[in-house]
Amino acid sequence: MKKYILPIIVVVAFIVLLAYFYFNKFDFNNRISYNTQKLGTENLNNNNPTTSVESEKEISNFTTKIIDKDDNRDINMKITCNKINNFILKNGEEFSFNKVAGNPTPDRGYKEAGIIVNGELEKGYGGGNCQVSTTLYNAVRKIDGIKITERHEHGVELGYIEKGKDSTVVYDSLDLKFKNNSGYDIKLYASTTNTRVTVKVMKIDNT
Repeated sequence: MKKYILPIIVVVAFIVLLAYFYFNKFDFNNRISYNTQKLGTENLNNNNPTTSVESEKEISNFTTKIIDKDDNRDINMKITCNKINNFILKNGEEFSFNKVAGNPTPDRGYKEAGIIVNGELEKGYGGGNCQVSTTLYNAVRKIDGIKITERHEHGVELGYIEKGKDSTVVYDSLDLKFKNNSGYDIKLYASTTNTRVTVKVMKIDNT
C-alpha cells in the first residue's frame, strides 16, 4: 500500500496546481492587460511635447534699468508688461504696441506719472509705458526677419537708454510697430521688477 502513497500525492498536487491556475487565469490576464495599458499611458504622457518650454528657443532679450523711483510709474509698467507678456506674433503678421497695450486710462488701472511732451517732463496717465516700448524695440530690432514699420524717438536724453535707441508711444498717435517676416512665429515675454524691465523674444518651433 505504501508504494501507492507517493504517486497519489503527486497526482493530487498536480490536480490542485491545475485548478489554481484555471481559476486565477482570468485575473492574471486582466492584471497583465491593465499594467500594459498603464505603461502605455505613462509613456505617452512623458513623450507628449505639449509644453511651451520644449517648443521655444530664446533668440533675443533686452533689459533697461529703472532710474525713476515712482510707484505710479512702476504700476503702469507692470500693467503694460502683463498685456505684452505671452503675446504670440505669427509669421507674416504685424505687431502694434498701442493695439496690444491699449489706451492707458485710469479705468484700466493706469496712474499719473512722468511723460515727455515736446521735450518737457509732465504728468500723464500711462507714464512709464515708453520704457516698456523702448525695451521691446531693442529686443526685436536686430532679429533677422523682423522689420520695424513704425518707431518714434523722444528726442531727449532718457537715462535708461542711449539717445536714438528709444521708442516713444502715444495712444492713437505714435506707435511702435514691427512685422514678423522671419519665417517662424515668435513669442514675447515681458516683465518688470523694482529695478529693471526685461523683454525676451522666443522662436516657436511649429514642427
